[in-house]
Amino acid sequence: MAAAPSPRHSSAPDRPAGPEHPCVALGIDVGGTKVAAGLVDLQGTVLLRRSAPTAADSLAVLDLVLTLADSLLDSARSLHRPVAGTGLSLCELVTPDGQIASDDTIAWRGLPIQTLLAERTALAVVEADIRAHALAEACYGAGRDLTPFLYVNVGTGISSCLVLNGQPYTGVHGNALVLATMPITVFDEQERKVEFALEAFASGAGMTQRYRRHRADITRVEEIVADAAQGDPHATQILCSGGEALGSALAWLVNVLDPAAVIVGGGVGLAAGLYWTQALATARAHIYADASRQVPIVPAATGGDAGLIGAAARIFQKSQHGC
Repeated sequence: MAAAPSPRHSSAPDRPAGPEHPCVALGIDVGGTKVAAGLVDLQGTVLLRRSAPTAADSLAVLDLVLTLADSLLDSARSLHRPVAGTGLSLCELVTPDGQIASDDTIAWRGLPIQTLLAERTALAVVEADIRAHALAEACYGAGRDLTPFLYVNVGTGISSCLVLNGQPYTGVHGNALVLATMPITVFDEQERKVEFALEAFASGAGMTQRYRRHRADITRVEEIVADAAQGDPHATQILCSGGEALGSALAWLVNVLDPAAVIVGGGVGLAAGLYWTQALATARAHIYADASRQVPIVPAATGGDAGLIGAAARIFQKSQHGC
């Protein structure tokens, strides 16, 4: 999805006057399947980008990140664009001061990632990916001029972030983002305990794992979508039930937080079709209050670049005027 136009917004970085300060920031987004990096200007435009698959070995991922950073910094020098700093978005828990606090996907916990990046640009910031995505939407996307709003990312996993006055809410420890990994416990008619985790059911990885009961060679959620389009009833049911589960969670968030909007991003969240249609219908059905039932539930405007754009926006905020 193409990024929306970028009018001035209170949470967006100030833009220096005149063309003599063509400042950029280096944004890097480290996900479970792909590492993306780009040079981003103060209007949120990605001027140059690089990407590569995420390696299985976490130290190899670090080498890849530094290689992509060096390549883009060389490009910035060639273009005579001063670089304000390097922002890195990571699919892990990250404390408010940029320390990596989990190693579920990328085993960098305890490594001096900010220090290594700061050796290349004086200013470096590590941020949780969901907060970077949410900041991109607040500065340049569908969340401009909205407060509060909820950002929900649905990709390999599922996370959420509340945005207040243009700033992602971190919580005390930086952990206010876990939506779908903890189980919900209920009991059936025989008082047997049943535990349900949204991520294992409705995320890209979760739906892929569920569909393997019917097609063992499945590796990507796009294959489920393709099979559903061909009329496969199992694929259709997986997408519809996954969307229904997500929609119920969106309604729960709206009922608890009463936001001005819900913005949904991520590779799965941005995919139109059965999953999105079912999620939207279920959310509307389960939102309790009449005044909240028509809350905007919209796709993210910054699309697949949200992580690197948001990481760059953190640099612009910390440097105030970019350079």
